[in-house]
Amino acid sequence: MTEKLTLPTPRDAVPASGEPLMTAEGLTKHFPIKGGFPIKRTVGAVKAVDGIDLTVHEGESFGLVGESGCGKSTTGRLLTRLMEPTGGKITYQGRDITRADRKALAPIRSEIQMIFQDPYSSLNPRQTVGTIIRSPMEVNGITPPGGRENRVRELLETVGLSPEHYNRFPHEFSGGQRQRIGVARALALEPKLIIADEPVSALDVSIQAQVVNLLQKLQRELGIAFLFIAHDLAVVRHFSQRVAVMYLGKVVEVGDRESIYNRPRHPYTHALLSAVPEVELDEAPARERIRLAGDVPSPINPPSGCRFRTRCWKAQEKCATQEPPLVQIGGNTAGHLTACHFPEEPTIAARGEDVVLDPALAALEKEA
Repeated sequence: MTEKLTLPTPRDAVPASGEPLMTAEGLTKHFPIKGGFPIKRTVGAVKAVDGIDLTVHEGESFGLVGESGCGKSTTGRLLTRLMEPTGGKITYQGRDITRADRKALAPIRSEIQMIFQDPYSSLNPRQTVGTIIRSPMEVNGITPPGGRENRVRELLETVGLSPEHYNRFPHEFSGGQRQRIGVARALALEPKLIIADEPVSALDVSIQAQVVNLLQKLQRELGIAFLFIAHDLAVVRHFSQRVAVMYLGKVVEVGDRESIYNRPRHPYTHALLSAVPEVELDEAPARERIRLAGDVPSPINPPSGCRFRTRCWKAQEKCATQEPPLVQIGGNTAGHLTACHFPEEPTIAARGEDVVLDPALAALEKEA
């Protein structure tokens, strides 16, 4: 029997208003590789994000999932403009911010905040909790009614900490408490969009659900839009209304929570879902099992055509020569887009024979 993170039954968050809050079109980030002679000559590039389209609506919780190294965190940093994009376009409330300078970005910096993955390195150990949460207000020249200190104490209470923690230092808190401090800092400027970059992956399983439930509560009560980046599909299913699946710098499937988790079409999404650990119950229907071979190819020299073809059991010659567009496939619900020439059936039920692409694993199972 395999254990997994236990979360309450997913509940609908604040429904999206239908108005796009942030849009990315053809977003690209290539990191140059220097080498040769002279030393500063560019000899290649790491294609971390290679032309993705995303839309996050007002008040929506949007999940972004995929294997480590697929470009999820880089995408989050591009959308917050912590990194400069190589190409593409980022639009916030109808305004192009792709190449906006520091002065042009100043008015919207407070509206887009980020929660970082590591609750230990994201907080300054030399500053008190009060200073950490108060600093964004000081930088933006904001003085709330009642003063900044009262506002900080209110925020501490909002995220489930005691206002008396105001003068304590980060080393006096556990990982879960530190992440709550990071959430309070992100809320200090009353943002419209929070990009949460794997906010629970560095925490113990016992407290992951507490932080996720806190974020969901804030999203429901305050109507903040979330871009929730994670590799844990159980957490994303609990939190997000819509989900996008990334592979090697590309979005391969996007749709609402129900259709992605119960009626996926892209083979990679099927493989991800089949790897989710779950408690095995006698009365539960059997789920498909897919074992992929090898690691994600190098983003320096990704495969031609469909990037998943080197690990896909349905790959054909067309997959190597033509990159599949992200489009709606027959039978999909509206807004469920898939990038695959030969999509899977819309079900996660056990198939006649498990897909096992790992030769070593296949040999072991035959011997058994």
